[in-house]
Amino acid sequence: MAQSLETLSRRITSMQGIRGVVHTMKSLSVINAAPYEQAARAIEAYHETVLTGLHAFLSQSGPVTEEGPGNATRIVVVFGSDHGLCGNYNEALAEHVGAHINADTDAENTVLCIGAQMESALSDLGLAVEETFFPPASVDGIGRLANLLTQKLDDLRRARRPHDISVTLAYFARSEQGGQTPKIDALLPLNPDLVRDLQSKPWVSRSLPRFSMQPGDLFLSLIRGHLFASLFRAAAEALVTENAARLALMQQAEQSVDDKLDALKSDTRALRQSEITTELLDVIIGFEALKNDRRSGRDTK
Repeated sequence: MAQSLETLSRRITSMQGIRGVVHTMKSLSVINAAPYEQAARAIEAYHETVLTGLHAFLSQSGPVTEEGPGNATRIVVVFGSDHGLCGNYNEALAEHVGAHINADTDAENTVLCIGAQMESALSDLGLAVEETFFPPASVDGIGRLANLLTQKLDDLRRARRPHDISVTLAYFARSEQGGQTPKIDALLPLNPDLVRDLQSKPWVSRSLPRFSMQPGDLFLSLIRGHLFASLFRAAAEALVTENAARLALMQQAEQSVDDKLDALKSDTRALRQSEITTELLDVIIGFEALKNDRRSGRDTK
């Protein structure tokens, strides 16, 4: 359909406004990802301290025996997003979680999720969510969320005594190629390889570690620290990948808008040139007609 210069000009102005919004969202994604990435690195130092404490405990307490995962209630913590503009972030992770849960139909599952949109994605797959938590809106909110989740897991453990619980984290993490990949991390029971390594690792110090707390209380305190650090890191990692997904989507949108702007500008140039050509032809035709009229007038004389 033919368009006027005025219509094309309005469309170009509209697309330039959209491009400005997309560029702003792209910039915000880059800015927001940086503090979450720093938080993910910072919690590693705390986690190392917790593992050192666990190493000290195991070096003095001897082997730790835990109830096997077959007798435990499986709790899956799924980290989603409510901020939008990140594609099928929630749906893709929900499908991965659904495949993981359905692989063992005999296990009793309790699902905790972060984000109402993730809850909807899980519900669409027929997975019931026991409780939904608000995703953090800033770096400070990651600690709040990790504390709430740690307390919730502690409450679930008490409610299911004498049976134990197994805890699994599901979130998107960064891949080596710079993209994102879904991760399913078994958090509890403790990885047997981790416990074995800590027990066999020599304590490098002239002084042996000592503790005054009851061994059971100290062990639970260390496990809570391990849970908190792991939950904190998973939440931070999920926010980094969420912003990375939003950045990739905004880059695609920006390219699409640029292509559309180029097409509109090309149409504008072509239409302007066509109008100029038409006006020139009108002038030439009018000049030729006037010249013919003058010749006809001279001939009649």
